[in-house]
Amino acid sequence: MEVLDMNELELKEQAIKEFVNLQRVKTAENKDKEIEYQEKVLKARLQALGIPTEDLELK
Repeated sequence: MEVLDMNELELKEQAIKEFVNLQRVKTAENKDKEIEYQEKVLKARLQALGIPTEDLELK
């Protein structure tokens, strides 16, 4: 789904999901483990949308 195709409710839901995920990272006992988990979930979502993730890695 492209951002242009998203309605206001979908944009709000996405923003809430991002906020919740950030709060999970901030409050995690093991921040590195939580960040790894969040990264895996996001990569899977991006790949399901047909977005390649190989070039997104910071080195």
